[in-house]
Amino acid sequence: MAKNYIEIADDFQGYPLDMFCVPKHYLKYVDSILIPRGVIADRTEKLAKDIWDALGDGTPIVVLCVLKGGYQFCSDLMDCIKAFNRHALKSVPLRVDFIRLKSYENDKSTGEIKVIGGDNLQSLKAKNVLIVEDIIDTGNTMKKLLKIVGDHSPKSVKVCSLLTKRTKRSNGYKPDYFGFEVPDKFLIGYALDYNEYYRDLEHICVINEAGKKEFAV
Repeated sequence: MAKNYIEIADDFQGYPLDMFCVPKHYLKYVDSILIPRGVIADRTEKLAKDIWDALGDGTPIVVLCVLKGGYQFCSDLMDCIKAFNRHALKSVPLRVDFIRLKSYENDKSTGEIKVIGGDNLQSLKAKNVLIVEDIIDTGNTMKKLLKIVGDHSPKSVKVCSLLTKRTKRSNGYKPDYFGFEVPDKFLIGYALDYNEYYRDLEHICVINEAGKKEFAV
């Protein structure tokens, strides 16, 4: 069966920094460019087409963007979906909401998640829900979020993540749609951050040890 994602091998060294435009203040702190911005854009358009073909049945779609890392991917994905919505013979009402996930109790992690922000989740009833995330790591948080969303009786729930990480820590969860399967490395750029830095990088890059040390808290 053909894969419906792009797999980036563990031994892929990425692209040299001098082949692309990278802000000078980050040059010393990035090892390589793993996924250039143009490749992200083209892959995002294809994901949007797959989602439109599956969910464009006339039922309103509610997009839940998981902040902060998911905002750039969600914005670009929605632009593509809205383009299909404008030019297709059919059209579907779209609504976008933004949520953040917290896992704490008295400043200590409990393993439970709390949804911060967004409208009342009861409004998801009988809607097609699309959760948009930047990266799936272990899958634990997403499985808990799916349980919370499912409790509000949506018509369907799908997850689209730009990246999934190939890691031994994974619980085996895979989203319905994802762009790239990536090695178990710390990635930055395209809204992925390290202590809130690097979100302004256009490409998805691999941070180096100097970068971790420079922006450590």
